[in-house]
Amino acid sequence: MFYGQQKTQWRTAADKGTGTSRGNVYNRKTIAASMRRQGLRAKAVKKYKATTSSKHNLPVASNLLKQNFNATAANQKWVGDITYLWTEEGWLYLAVVIDLYSRLVVGWAMSERMTATRVCDALRMALRRRKMPRGVIVHSDRGSQYCSQDYQSLIKAHNLECSMSAKGNCYDNACAETFFHSLKVESIHGERFPTRLAMRETVFEYIEVDYNRTRLHSANGYLSPGAFEAQQTA
Repeated sequence: MFYGQQKTQWRTAADKGTGTSRGNVYNRKTIAASMRRQGLRAKAVKKYKATTSSKHNLPVASNLLKQNFNATAANQKWVGDITYLWTEEGWLYLAVVIDLYSRLVVGWAMSERMTATRVCDALRMALRRRKMPRGVIVHSDRGSQYCSQDYQSLIKAHNLECSMSAKGNCYDNACAETFFHSLKVESIHGERFPTRLAMRETVFEYIEVDYNRTRLHSANGYLSPGAFEAQQTA
């Protein structure tokens, strides 16, 4: 698997166990030719599709993030979102919370239904994992789950700053959308999931083993989210 396309170059992970980012550099055409010889082709990108509905009368927060996805320290800015994953038993919904400082997935939860409870569970995990920080900007879309009384009460109880995207603008939450794209293309598209349990296990492994610990990220200077944070605190 190759990550981090930069125009005509591709980088591959090296020394994953130590989190280093030496990597190797290859020409894009060389990779394409090699894949053709092996009968391989890239997984197709699927179009963006909204998973939450903003057709409600609940209060909506201002957009504090304004597409500024940079953070100078952990727990300054988090983004949250929901996506849907198909199994032969039916849909499974995944809610995540990502720290923009390192792109680390700090909270996540899954359920058979797309409810406010799941986004609250993901936020609670993030709060526990990050040792209950205060004043974090927590950005999401304006779906009913994020505008719900339960979620907003959780935001207020922990002195967090709620931020929401403009109506129907996926670019306002681009980092969360990018994570879901990576999850689906690298781990889910083209695979068969006979049960929700099988999907849960795949998502767990992708988030906690592959993405957080070993997947190189361009925003981190081609370090994994976990390695980037470890380097900054060393």
